[in-house]
Formats: sequence, structure tokens, C-alpha cells
Amino acid sequence: MDAPSAKTVLANGVRLVSQSMPHTRSVSMGVWVNVGARDETHAENGLSHFIEHMIFKGTRQRSAFQIAKEFDAVGGHTNAFTTMEHTCYHAKVLDRQVETMVDILSDIFLNSVFDPVEVERERPVILQEIGMVEDSPDDYIHYLAGHNFWGDAPLGRSILGTRDNISNFNAEAIRRFFHRLYQPERIVIAAAGHIEHDRLLDLVGPAFASVQPGNGFPERVPPQGRSLIDIRPRDLEQVHICLAAPGLAVVDPRRYGFSLLNTILGGNMSSRLFQEVREKRGLAYAVYSFISAHLDTGMFGVYLAVSPEQALEAVGLVAQELRKLTRMPVEAAELQGAIEYTKGSLLLASESVDNQMVRIAQNEIHFQADIPLETIIQRIESVSREDLLQIASDLFQSDRMVLTLLGPVETDKAAFEECLKSAA
Repeated sequence: MDAPSAKTVLANGVRLVSQSMPHTRSVSMGVWVNVGARDETHAENGLSHFIEHMIFKGTRQRSAFQIAKEFDAVGGHTNAFTTMEHTCYHAKVLDRQVETMVDILSDIFLNSVFDPVEVERERPVILQEIGMVEDSPDDYIHYLAGHNFWGDAPLGRSILGTRDNISNFNAEAIRRFFHRLYQPERIVIAAAGHIEHDRLLDLVGPAFASVQPGNGFPERVPPQGRSLIDIRPRDLEQVHICLAAPGLAVVDPRRYGFSLLNTILGGNMSSRLFQEVREKRGLAYAVYSFISAHLDTGMFGVYLAVSPEQALEAVGLVAQELRKLTRMPVEAAELQGAIEYTKGSLLLASESVDNQMVRIAQNEIHFQADIPLETIIQRIESVSREDLLQIASDLFQSDRMVLTLLGPVETDKAAFEECLKSAA
């Protein structure tokens, strides 16, 4: 399968990991920082995401236009994303353009000036992004579900921040946050593709060795999930529904069984929810389950959108399927199907330099070591029906669930409460 990854730790704590894929012609590289929205105070909410935007807005050597033009000139792709716990700046180029990619990524990460003029230009873009999410009910329902589940804890906030915060952030606030939290021991540089580790070290090491240590890091406190029903009226064609329950941390040893449980319930076209809700009853076009895992905690969720008059029935069906998983083991053939589906997905993903870059980076951040694909597959294959029953019984309890509905709900809250109780 995949070749072993290589790792080097610079003197200041910055880590370099790489995966050589000599059969490819491209290289994917990401500069990862173990800093995200959950590391912000309430007043700072949105700064991690704002920095993600500002990184591409100019350095001491390049303007925002020059950064874009130089990447375009080599046919490369570059982007960034922010999560609750990480921020990543990544690019992909042909192997013969690696030096250009490293030069630009290093420059924007280490030398961004956070120009006040560019801050003012980017501010309305982020405000538009907030509005775009709020105008997309299938996106907004996921924010609402997380907020309802985690409450006022950082995990319950929007990664994008609030309008008030975005309107008030200035260049100095952005610089302070960046220099305080972007500490070398929280930086992982990952690369996968047609590149040798020694060459990556030669290209990246000298620049990132200059990153100075910070002054401590805010403690991440795992919040407790809640139980409630939240109905948000909105003039829409459908009612968007998200039922959330406790999940597992990303490092939990039961995560392999939990992933299989998610596949069986709502992870593909043969899953129980897809077959019961869409294929047999025609209640929803989109229905799926998902896992939101963090370093020390997690949330499990089910999403679907239905006609207003069918919302109560849909919630009842989802609750019933969750209850079944807590009452009796899945069929052996069903478990084997989920195992084969997961193995196939992993092996197909392993052929992508982007996916391999993400995999080795997350392994380093979460486990400080590589977990070979062979090991992952062995652990997936070792999951039993009894393991799934125990996981479901531990997590899927009606008194620990959060139900969020967005749209023209025609049923009162008491009916949904009774629906969840009756399925317990």
C-alpha cells in the first residue's frame, strides 16, 4: 500500500511530514496550524477565519495580485480552510514547480503584512460569506445544530464569527492573534506526491526555522452536550432537520466502529436512512448522517429536508432507526458491506496526493505519528457487531439529543418531544 511517511522536527518545534508517491506528477503541500475557532475568546470569534483570508492579501515581497498571478502562471491551485481546531494553507502543483509553490506558501505564511487597507477590503467579503451561509438553509442548519448542542462554548460558535466582531476587527488585532497563537510547536508542514523528504526539508526548513516560540496557548476545555428542541420558523419550501447526539473524539479507539456505524445508518446509498426515508417513502431528496469529531469530544448528526407536513413523521423515522441500533446487533452482511465500502473509499482516496497530504498532517496533529493504511484497515476489519451495538447504546439516548428544525414547521414542540420519547 502506501510507503512509510517521513518526519523531521526543526529546532523550534515546527514539524515536517511527507509521503513520497513517485508514480505521480504532482505535489500537494499544506501548512497546518493547530489553531481554530475553539481557541478564540467570544470577542475574538472569527479571527482565525479572518486570518485565513488575509494570508493571501499581500506580503513584504508580493501584492495580493502577484500571489494569485504567480500561482496561476504555474498552473497551480491554492486555497485555505479554517475548522474548529485547525487552519490550513495548501497548494498543489506539478512536481517541476515545487520550488515556486514552497516559496509562495512560505512567504504568505511568514511575511504577511496584514495591511489595514486590505483588511477594510476583505471585511465586506467575510460579511457576505456570513450572509451566504444564513441564506443557505442546508448549511445554516448545521451551524444551528452545533450551537444548540454545544451552547455558548467555543465549539458552539460560528467559525466565520459574528457580524459585530468582523465589523470591529482591525489589522492590529489580527497581528496580535496571529503572533500569539501561531506558535512553532503547533505548525505542521505536510507534503505528498512526487517529492523526497530531504528535498522538502531543504526547501522549507530554512524559512520556517525562523518562527519564534509564543507565550502559551489557551486550554481547550471539552464542553458537555445538551438536550433540547429548537424550532426556527423561516419562510422556506421545506423544513430542514438536524438531530444531533453525542459522538466520539477523533482519537477515541472506538472511532473505527463509530465510522462503520455512521456508514450503516446514513453514510451511503444503501444505508438504512437513505433506503427508509428516500427510497421506500420518498420523504426527502437529501438524507444522511455525519460525524463531527474533535480532539477531546464529538457530535453525531442526521440531516434531512422534508415537506412541512411530513416533519414529524421524518423525525420519528430517524429516531426509530437510531433506537434499532441500540437494541439489536446489525446483520453480519450489513457490517461486512460497511467494512468493504470503507476500505474501498480509503484505498481510492490513497491515490490522491491531496488526500494523502491531509491524512499525514492530521495523523501528526492528532497522534504525533503516522498510522499506516494497513493498520487502519486491520482495525476496521476487526470491528464486531457487538462493538457497534455497544457504541450505539452508549451514544444514542433520547435524553441526550438535540433536535433543530428550520423552516415552516407546522407541528408544535410538544409533539416532537413526545416523538423522541416514544422512540426511546
